[in-house]
Amino acid sequence: MTINPFERRGRDFVARHGETVFNAARRMQGEAPHTPLTRAGFAQADEMGRALRAALGAKPKLTMWASSAGRALQTLAIVAEHLELDWHDARHDDRLVEIGMGSWGGRYYADLTSEHGPVVDERGLLRCAPDGERYEAIAERVSGWLADTAGDDGDRLVIMHGISSRVMRGVMTGSPIDVCGAPVLPPHPQGTVTMIERGRESVVHLGTGHAPA
Repeated sequence: MTINPFERRGRDFVARHGETVFNAARRMQGEAPHTPLTRAGFAQADEMGRALRAALGAKPKLTMWASSAGRALQTLAIVAEHLELDWHDARHDDRLVEIGMGSWGGRYYADLTSEHGPVVDERGLLRCAPDGERYEAIAERVSGWLADTAGDDGDRLVIMHGISSRVMRGVMTGSPIDVCGAPVLPPHPQGTVTMIERGRESVVHLGTGHAPA
């Protein structure tokens, strides 16, 4: 599916959720539906909210979107409070969830590495699990979401995940297809917010969390 990154009217603030208990324990999180934020994760969400409040002011005209995963919804709740927006107005979509890791989901990185070799490459990309999701599949689903929501008018905030946001940012900026099979931009730490407008990305707030997925 081809997406023209310059068609949509308005800016997209794409954010990576705060640190979770799985992140802190170095466990493979993937598409797990609910892995709660840690205290550090809540602090990162607070930082995101303050940064967006400084950039947009109180009660901005902003469409809020989030992955349906609990960690994204928790992060959004804190950010929305800073912006004086109603969390209940947010829209959720399963196509914004993290890469599916199949039978590797929930396992410790150290155990997976001892059995299968490195599961994170030098660019911070997760190795696909044998029964997991491929990068081209992520590109297809986030492209579908972008196409279906292209009519959103004005600015919007999208809270999602490390790997899936890298692919979606790649799609939105018209980046070339990587060897993994999808357009993938460099990683950002947890708690980072970037702004994409007419295919160009800039960092609004650089988070303090761990950079790879």
